[in-house]
Amino acid sequence: MELTDVLIVGTIFASLVAIIVGPSWLKSRDRREVQQTVRAAIEKGQPLPPEVIDSLSKEATRNLPSRSRDLRQGVIWLAIGIGLAAFGTISEMSWGGDGWDGPDFGGIVGIAAIPATIGLAFIVLSFFNKNKD
Repeated sequence: MELTDVLIVGTIFASLVAIIVGPSWLKSRDRREVQQTVRAAIEKGQPLPPEVIDSLSKEATRNLPSRSRDLRQGVIWLAIGIGLAAFGTISEMSWGGDGWDGPDFGGIVGIAAIPATIGLAFIVLSFFNKNKD
C-alpha cells in the first residue's frame, strides 16, 4: 500500500468527522461564550436586558418537538420514501426489467420503505403531540 492510498483514506475519514463534529463543536463554543458573558454581567451586578433573557429562553424551547415540526419532518421523510420507490420502479422498468413481476424489483423499493415508515411515524406523532408552535 502506498502513502497516497493512506492519505486518501485518511482524508475521507477526516472530512466525515469534520462534517459531523464541526458544527456541533462550533455551536457549543458559541453557547459557552454567551453563558460566560451573561455570567460576567450577573457577577458585576448589571441587569440583563429582556432581549437577552428572551433569546436564551427561545433557544431552550426551540428544540422541543411540536406538532407542526413533527408533521413537517413526517411529510419530508414520506416524500423521500415515495421518491426512492418511484425511482426504483421507473429505473427497473426502463432498464429492461420485467416491471412489477421482475425478480430484482423491490431492492430499492424495500430500502424506500425505511424513510417512508419513519415519515409515517412522525405524522402519527404529530397527532399525539400537544405542543403547538
